[in-house]
Amino acid sequence: MNRIAVITPVPDLVTKIIQESIVRKSIENGLAQIDVVNLRNFTEGNYRQVDDAPFGGGDGMVMMAKPFFKAIDHTISEWKRCEKIEIVYPSPQGKQWSQNIAKDFAQEKNIIFLCGHYKGIDERVIEKYVTYEFSLGDYVISGGELSAMVMLDSIIRMIPGVINSFDSAMSDSFMNGLLDAPYYTRPREVEGRCVPDILLNGNHKEIDNWRQKKREERTEKKRIDLWKKFNTMKRNGVSNE
Repeated sequence: MNRIAVITPVPDLVTKIIQESIVRKSIENGLAQIDVVNLRNFTEGNYRQVDDAPFGGGDGMVMMAKPFFKAIDHTISEWKRCEKIEIVYPSPQGKQWSQNIAKDFAQEKNIIFLCGHYKGIDERVIEKYVTYEFSLGDYVISGGELSAMVMLDSIIRMIPGVINSFDSAMSDSFMNGLLDAPYYTRPREVEGRCVPDILLNGNHKEIDNWRQKKREERTEKKRIDLWKKFNTMKRNGVSNE
């Protein structure tokens, strides 16, 4: 079972997202354990301060090292039977998150997400604890909670039993190096736009071939970078799974 913690100064935000997402189903079905850790419980003083001005001057604030040290150590001590724990810091400086990374982290790994704010977290936290830094892309948002929850959701849905059709997840975009095919549902016609006839003929082999063709066409048209990578791997005999 995956055990995951999110260390954050705004735990209510994380809890609300969990309650309204597929992550809740994984908890209810005993497929994952998610701990939301309030960083402010590990602060000193009446104001429960988690940030301070940066040494060397400059604008902005930096999240303090001590609360993170205490929160991480406490979480690790609570997970007594966990042999290896990956500590992930969502950061603009990290490697870009991907479907393959999510699939790897879904393999019963124990993960602690650290949610930064402002200019980021004190570098000493990264030096001492962080095993991975990941980014959602080349942009900055106000806090690490949303990034952590995107990563968490992509991990959780890769655990068998979380979504109703695991085979459906296995055919999602990026799972085989391509974007996914187009899909249609009832009615058969909407304002003169009809479902392709091949999807109605009941021949599953022909439908599979059509979908694979559409995956390749879509990827070449919409994501030439993925298309080039797919063809390079194909020429080299490397699996895209």
